[in-house]
Amino acid sequence: MHIQPRPFDHPDAVELNDQVQLEYAERYGDEGDVTPLDPTMFVPPNGLYLLAYDARGRPVATGGWRSQERNDEGYSDGDAELKRMFVIPEGRGNGLARRILAALEDDARAAGRVRMVLETGDQQPEAIALYASSGYAPCEKFGHYRTYDSSRCFAKPLR
Repeated sequence: MHIQPRPFDHPDAVELNDQVQLEYAERYGDEGDVTPLDPTMFVPPNGLYLLAYDARGRPVATGGWRSQERNDEGYSDGDAELKRMFVIPEGRGNGLARRILAALEDDARAAGRVRMVLETGDQQPEAIALYASSGYAPCEKFGHYRTYDSSRCFAKPLR
């Protein structure tokens, strides 16, 4: 497996984003994650988007972070928000999400971000377990889904 930076609108990123949206829709019975995202949000040094490829060159996992500052959606100055962490079903259980998460944390830290935050949902227990085992703790809700009962927000200091 090798992990490469890619633009959020790269065809491989779009393919995996479509897959994760289908999984969100199935788990939550809705249209998927409608958080507004723009490819420019993931351009260094204000963010980063990563794709993992298998030995045959197929995209199998993805994840990114984007800068956030204090605003009316509950973010704090210096936040790096984790977005679109996803591993295709056949790639799960191999530590890919953990490797991408560590790379994103390192990059956000190097960019001067002070806290990594993420929002997931109660229908994603494996994601919650990954974040808890990686040092994330529940925090005050933020972001697009902050008013939803199913929303779960976590944070981890980067310094």
